[in-house]
Amino acid sequence: MGFADIILPFIVLLPFVAAPFVALFVKKDRLASAWGAGVVAVVSLVALLSVAKISLGGNMLIQTWEWIPSLGLAFSFRLDGLGLLFALLILVIGLLVVVYARYYIDKNDCMGRFYSYLLLFMGSMLGIVLSENILQLVIFWELTSLSSFLLISYWQHKEEGREGAKMALAITGAGGLALVGGALLLGHIVGSYQLTDILANREAIINSPLYTPVILLILLGVFTKSAQFPFHFWLPHAMAAPTPVSAYLHSATMVKAGIFLLARLFPALSGTDIWMFFVIGAGLTT
Repeated sequence: MGFADIILPFIVLLPFVAAPFVALFVKKDRLASAWGAGVVAVVSLVALLSVAKISLGGNMLIQTWEWIPSLGLAFSFRLDGLGLLFALLILVIGLLVVVYARYYIDKNDCMGRFYSYLLLFMGSMLGIVLSENILQLVIFWELTSLSSFLLISYWQHKEEGREGAKMALAITGAGGLALVGGALLLGHIVGSYQLTDILANREAIINSPLYTPVILLILLGVFTKSAQFPFHFWLPHAMAAPTPVSAYLHSATMVKAGIFLLARLFPALSGTDIWMFFVIGAGLTT
């Protein structure tokens, strides 16, 4: 097995592995943590670009390792055009935020802790957009809620930051639990939790008596994460976070997670009255 055979999990897991080390750099040199986070973003970006031609050519790269086959659990990643687009967004904007935060974070603040949280969030977002197993996707989905809580509450001495972080975690975390239910129902209908199988079984899904609960649960997860009406109220409170956090989480990446999931599941779930009513209705109202 060569590096090319593990490149997708490498891209996703590198930020998680590097996060604790970046946090330790601050004890000797504040700039080391910024350099460390920047190098991680660049290395992941270079690795992604090295396989980008596969999806640009209309093909799909899937790398899977079985975990608990009897439960349909696998450590599985996929790279297609949609995943490539969002992964590039996450890494490029993430790199820019790393550079900006180097000059933004005050000398009295813990820069290593900031970059450690940022890398945790970056890895979680990459896990969402590059997952092939929908249960694995949900795990990364919840990790974005946890890491965003840490980032929003970074200025622990500010009450508005702490309150905004708790509100964001409560709303997006609850939506994530709904998404877990939707993912489990999808796997039950199709007989597989692999996205390739789910996307190939649209007729079985929309004709299932469980289709309506699936739609409601998944859209609840999407709307809470993307701050759509009536779950939009947490977003202004979360803006109490440092500017680099607001730029990365709420403008470039986390709010886009809901949009990504809608796009990812569109071939399997769309085209029905209930889908159109809730998706278009929430978008227009928001």
